[in-house]
Amino acid sequence: MALKVSYMLRETGTNLVRRISLTIAAILTISISLALFGSALLARDGVANATARWEGGIEFVVWMNPEADADQDAAIRRSIDESPAVRDFTYVSQDEALAEFQDMFVDSPDLLDAVEATDLPPSYRVVPVDPDADVVVELGSQFLNQPGVRDVVFASEAIKDIQTQADRISQGLLYVGIVLLFAAALLILNTIVVAIGARRQEIEVMKLVGASNWFIRLPFMLEGLVHGIVGAGLAVGGMVIVRKYVIDGFSESQSLALLEGLRVTDAELFNRSLWVLAIGVAVGILGSLFAVSTKLDV
Repeated sequence: MALKVSYMLRETGTNLVRRISLTIAAILTISISLALFGSALLARDGVANATARWEGGIEFVVWMNPEADADQDAAIRRSIDESPAVRDFTYVSQDEALAEFQDMFVDSPDLLDAVEATDLPPSYRVVPVDPDADVVVELGSQFLNQPGVRDVVFASEAIKDIQTQADRISQGLLYVGIVLLFAAALLILNTIVVAIGARRQEIEVMKLVGASNWFIRLPFMLEGLVHGIVGAGLAVGGMVIVRKYVIDGFSESQSLALLEGLRVTDAELFNRSLWVLAIGVAVGILGSLFAVSTKLDV
């Protein structure tokens, strides 16, 4: 018996509507689990972007005024270079600062068009010999009121706490998401099993008239696939909301200077969304495939 697309779609739709409560439960479970999973990945991306400047042991940043003259800049460089408490430092020019700014705000073309290299301050990223928080604050404070210095931003223990807490939160979300994904797969399995039981006599008749195994199985598998795709689509929508109202909100907060740059780019969101969609499809197919393989005797 040949497979007909119209028949498969009609049967799949009928199965979904007949057990609407189970369908909604399966889709919501998948969407919530994948939204948690995807949000955890976005949080990791955002924190990685925000803390990039603090890699390599950098404990504080000396921001220079964009209009600081050469003598003022040279004096600060000499003070940092000659200090026995400084192990290493990196100078970030205005052009380099603009390149970093463009990477951070690649998704905001209007903002990029409004900013030029001369608008951004150069900076010195300093790695002290002793990373103790009190020592770092004492060392960095020496540059606060120097001519040409705009500000000094300390990482101290705060950035480490942010990274640690972000890792814990993202891991927790991942674990909860994985557990809920397993529950979603079981829910899809049970939904398909109920559908098979409700149509047992119809399936027997189809077998008697020569219907192929795939002709009988495919509508049930498509039902699981719909669960996975719709649930994953809702999860992607949730991820977009998390990026816009949570992650970007932290980045725009004036009181959280350490989290400036906590952003997720469109490319990162797109890549994570593909992961979520692929997982949703896989869960839907695997759950329904296991159900028809074990409960449908064809």
